[in-house]
Amino acid sequence: MRPRTWVLVLAAVFALLQLADVTGRDTPDSKNYVSYALTLAGAGQREAAVRTVDWVCAGKASAAERARRVDVLRFRAPSPAGRVFAECRAGELRRVERRLRAGGAQTDGHVVPFVAPRLRRIFEVRPGYPVFLVPFVTVFGVTWGVWLASVLVAGAGGVLVFLVLRTVSVPVPLALTGQVLYYVLPVGTTAMRPMTEGLMLALTLTALWGCARVLTGRAGTVPVAGALLALVAVKHSQALFLGACLAGAAAVVALWRRRRHGPRPGGGRSPGRGVAAIAVVGCGAVAGTLLLARLLRYPSEAESVQDLLTGHYTHPDRVHPWPEFLHLEFGFWVEWLRRQLTEPLFLALLAAGAWGARRRPAFGVFLLATAGTGILTQAGHPDITVFGDRMIVLAWLLPVVGVPLLLEPLVRRPVPVPVQGAPRAVGVTR
Repeated sequence: MRPRTWVLVLAAVFALLQLADVTGRDTPDSKNYVSYALTLAGAGQREAAVRTVDWVCAGKASAAERARRVDVLRFRAPSPAGRVFAECRAGELRRVERRLRAGGAQTDGHVVPFVAPRLRRIFEVRPGYPVFLVPFVTVFGVTWGVWLASVLVAGAGGVLVFLVLRTVSVPVPLALTGQVLYYVLPVGTTAMRPMTEGLMLALTLTALWGCARVLTGRAGTVPVAGALLALVAVKHSQALFLGACLAGAAAVVALWRRRRHGPRPGGGRSPGRGVAAIAVVGCGAVAGTLLLARLLRYPSEAESVQDLLTGHYTHPDRVHPWPEFLHLEFGFWVEWLRRQLTEPLFLALLAAGAWGARRRPAFGVFLLATAGTGILTQAGHPDITVFGDRMIVLAWLLPVVGVPLLLEPLVRRPVPVPVQGAPRAVGVTR
């Protein structure tokens, strides 16, 4: 089969596997994004609340039924699904109805008031993912619409990994390996959750693909600029981090190329001009994101710190938040490292990915910069209770792309070919 056929087959297999769990992937934040999409599609806040709550509670009921089937004491008991759904629905709608009756700041905007106004404002400034959901929930309903949107965006992430690796001339089998790694490692699981992370990963990979194209002498600044622009709407902090990291990586690569090659004889196009364009685009993304955030009065960094330290505003604001934040930051990374050392798969894969990135030094700098945005995101939200690898998920792109590079010598090793009775080693690609 042609490579593109294998890519589509792997994406289709991944999609079929996701039928194992159509509901129950939501997180506490998912309600805000789904209700946002429903109101953008024309539903009133009460209708959006009911449809969102029904979707969430159906997932909880399904999870309760699956747990009952394998409970060593209750597997013969009656199904708890109906009771769990009814209790969940009554509790969620009671809290929402109380806020809807209050009106005012509780009901302005598109997000249904599942949470207090200050916290809801954080979701209001992220319209990208809800806009992406609108056609799916409109045509297929909430349950299948959210699932299908998640499958498509997660599948697209794997396809983009393949494109990135092929752009830097990685053999097809290893590029397909990168696509599989995207699907089977926690990055694929996170991309399937109904939140911004799946779309954020796909856009970040689009920017990395554009960088790879520039490094191989092709046009690529448009994908980089387009991805950064879209990220402003999806999650503007990622646009800020990625723009800064890509600008820094471009500066490093341009300086290294200039010192290595020097000016071209007779003038002509500088080997670092395309890379310099990425630096300009990255700096523009940083400046533009900061300016837009100020003009539209997005929640500030101080507001984000208060959200973290007050448990989503359930406690009074801290008088001196930044010293407390730094204290928490230090404690978080000590505990995070302790947990990683007990199960060092992630650290081992990061090391393998970084070692593989050495095979393409210039591209490796951009790969490290892109993955580094995951570390920055986690550092900006040092909450050890956040489920899974959601905050640091972008760091998984380092092994997803770097491990196939590490394995490249196994595919490109010399194969002895007899020539007129005298064997000699000829380098071929298997």
